[in-house]
Amino acid sequence: MDKLDGQIERVVFLNEENGFCVLRVKIRSQKELATVTGSSPNVNEGEWLTADGEWFNDPRHGRQFKAENMRTTRPDTLEGIEKYLASDLVKGIGKEYASRLVKKFGRDVFDVIENNSAKLLQVEGIGKLRKERIKQAWDEQKSIRQIMSFLFSHGISTSKAFRIHKKYGERAIEVLQRDPYCLARDIRGIGFLMADGIAMKLGITKEAPLRARAGLEYTLNEITLQGHCAYPRNDLISKAAELLEVDTSRLASSLDASIQAGQLISVENAEHGALIYLPTLYQAECGLAARLKQINGGDHPCPEIDLDRAIDWVAERSGFELATSQQKALRQSIRSKVAVVTGGPGVGKTTLVQSILMILRAKKMRVLCCAPTGRAAKRMSESTGMEAKTIHRLLQYNPGTGGFVHRSDNPLECDVLIIDECSMIDLPLAFQLVNAVPLHAAILFVGDADQLPSVGPGRILQDIISSNQFTVSHLSEVFRQAASSKIITNAHAINQGHMPQFPKDGESSDCYFIESEEPEVAVAMIAKLVRESIPKRFGMKPMEEIQILTPMQKGALGARNLNATMQQSLNPTGDQVERFGTIFRCGDRVMQTENDYDKEIYNGDLGYIETIDLEASEVSIRFENRSILFDVRELDSLLHAYAITIHKSQGSEYPAVIIPLHTQHYIMLQRTLIYTAITRAKKLAILVGTTKALQLAVSQTLSKNRTTLLAEHLQK
Repeated sequence: MDKLDGQIERVVFLNEENGFCVLRVKIRSQKELATVTGSSPNVNEGEWLTADGEWFNDPRHGRQFKAENMRTTRPDTLEGIEKYLASDLVKGIGKEYASRLVKKFGRDVFDVIENNSAKLLQVEGIGKLRKERIKQAWDEQKSIRQIMSFLFSHGISTSKAFRIHKKYGERAIEVLQRDPYCLARDIRGIGFLMADGIAMKLGITKEAPLRARAGLEYTLNEITLQGHCAYPRNDLISKAAELLEVDTSRLASSLDASIQAGQLISVENAEHGALIYLPTLYQAECGLAARLKQINGGDHPCPEIDLDRAIDWVAERSGFELATSQQKALRQSIRSKVAVVTGGPGVGKTTLVQSILMILRAKKMRVLCCAPTGRAAKRMSESTGMEAKTIHRLLQYNPGTGGFVHRSDNPLECDVLIIDECSMIDLPLAFQLVNAVPLHAAILFVGDADQLPSVGPGRILQDIISSNQFTVSHLSEVFRQAASSKIITNAHAINQGHMPQFPKDGESSDCYFIESEEPEVAVAMIAKLVRESIPKRFGMKPMEEIQILTPMQKGALGARNLNATMQQSLNPTGDQVERFGTIFRCGDRVMQTENDYDKEIYNGDLGYIETIDLEASEVSIRFENRSILFDVRELDSLLHAYAITIHKSQGSEYPAVIIPLHTQHYIMLQRTLIYTAITRAKKLAILVGTTKALQLAVSQTLSKNRTTLLAEHLQK
């Protein structure tokens, strides 16, 4: 092999998933920078690189060095040391202070930071606070680099090292050596397969009981990600055997051992036979059913109401008269401890809830309103005139205990709880919420049962309705004002299996279809619609009012490619930071992809990048009316949100939506998906794609049935 030695001038690309990187390296014997490709656990600008490999000519990029082995060490030249310290490796330094530190301490700067950090105070501009930040970041980075080296040598990516260190701290290597499968359980983004690879390298055999039990738990976890709350025993064993490549008989005994230890739960069921649950989901399902029945068994907290007079009073005060179907729903809902109001767009759910609220508040009832997402809660506040919170904020997360403040032993202070957009609430969250409702209170569930079910396990709204244990009001009459909207009439047509109707050339509408056979042409069309056509014709702002909703993440018309295209189209320049192979730029629209209780932001929250401070390695992002600081290493919890998946849009509304539909989305095309997408639009919906894909979406109703026993628990 050829050998290469040089200083890393620039990290052009780093794939945090597998460590692959493209570097520009200054080699002593050459004037021009050389391009080096390979894999490394960690690379930083300024470091000294030693690599073994071979030179070759890439037809597109010219002469490159393809490294088989790469080793990096701290730089020993003043120039390299300054560049190294100025990278985002050590938080709190940046270019200016890197220059001052090197000028003051020269080649001794590393020793000063590590062993004699008090001397840092001799540098102009460095006070006690900055000194502590530099020292803390240096020590943390040193620890992370040790862990990174260990993990990378065992086949795990560098992007996960920060998370592993955050979770286990100095115990990381010890914990992994004892039970590598804990990674799959504890660290987001590290699956069983990765943990299994590490386990094999640490000497755990293919047939080991530890591996079998971890594999069964992983398989069941993956199944719950598809929405199931449990899975038939034999089917679970078959799936796990395929994954682990071991005998089903060995897995059956391991499953029995897991059940015996309480790690998994087995429940006999007439339809499915033995169903296997994760304990948390079983407890949530049983607990939710028990709590709902307990609440439903009591008397309504509201005093007797003359509903005829109340309905007339509402009409007089509000100026709108309830239709017969709405009046019936109001009578049912206001007398029931647990009630459901369901129906599609334009059928008057919001007006009905407003009327119920007016009556309850006139009777001095303490009413709380909530919804699953920030956008849904904001919309509920605007429509009802009452403050509505997200479920997480209503329950109040307690970082000290890792749970919610409001539980059964510290319930919410309310007489009535109204929950909007219930179709998107998963089982664990539904249990936490209902468990926090006082037994004397009433609950009103509001939502559209025909929308996509929750991303997480369960189908709460559908199960509550199908159990036939509670008062359910189905609203189906589309009111005249709503009927003038093609968005609403087309949504109902789709829901009934009919093709939507679009305007002919020259006709005005709020719902359009643009035929585009080639995905690449459709991408260009969408970019033009957002940047030029919609703002010009409808006066909407591209960044704030137009949302692209796509069925999938991958593909030319998937969220990833559309986000890259739209960033280049709408926000091509400005301060930026590159992390995890993604460029984040000031002004970018982003979405949080996991619940962060410390920051009080949750999966699906949308924000805008306000500032990027490379010196402090911090990014400020505005979510609604709050600015939140992110360490650059935390940016993997964010995605660009110029385009998001339809699943992620549940519970939200946007002035305008653009929906790409193409046969490349075949696996996702179904009626509930396109119905959900169109109903996200308030003023304008534009579908871009092929008629064939639209026909497929409208005709497909075979959405996978979810295995859940909530309805049965409610009926017992």
